[in-house]
Amino acid sequence: MHRTAQAHLSRTCPKFRMLVKRIGPRVEKPDDGRSPYAKLVRAIAHQQLHGRAAETIFARFLALFPDHDFPPPALILEQPDAALRATGFSQAKVAAIRDIALKTAEGVVPDHDEMARLDDDTLIARLVTIRGVGRWTVEMLLMDAGRPDILPVDDFGVREGYRLIHGLAVQPKPKALAELGLPWAPFRSTAAWYLWRAADEGKKIRPILPPAPAAGPAGAA
Repeated sequence: MHRTAQAHLSRTCPKFRMLVKRIGPRVEKPDDGRSPYAKLVRAIAHQQLHGRAAETIFARFLALFPDHDFPPPALILEQPDAALRATGFSQAKVAAIRDIALKTAEGVVPDHDEMARLDDDTLIARLVTIRGVGRWTVEMLLMDAGRPDILPVDDFGVREGYRLIHGLAVQPKPKALAELGLPWAPFRSTAAWYLWRAADEGKKIRPILPPAPAAGPAGAA
């Protein structure tokens, strides 16, 4: 499918054709097998934290449930706030993780089989009702599950990648990028992947500044 996606994107825009040629084939992470519930809890744990700090806190959280690889919703709901806060989670994250557990127990968060039966829009509409879970988080979940036509227009890296390959002074607004990305369907997840790679390239480029002028003689005006 990736070759078909690459060919489609290359046809839609010369800039994409150059990007695809430069980056090469899309490399996809293997599915780690975690449930949607577990992935959402992990996503909340990592919000607004650097990777190492988030992993340290998340490890403390998992240590509260030594008999489980990942705690079932009922056990999270049984934990007092103080115990969850002691791992390093903020009160807002504790509330969000509790709500994910509750919504999983209530059937709002689907398992793998139900998720496979539901379309993208239905899943987004259901999951954004959970405290702390926004559209971007759900879009990352869907892309991780292999959904082929997700374009996370609120993502900084996606918008920055578009800006860079088109040589724009400013990033397109999310609504504008959604319109610009319509021709990339039904392979917008692959488009996002390439735009992230373009943004990564941009981080490695440092502007070349002109040399500072030589100092004039002392006392010169």
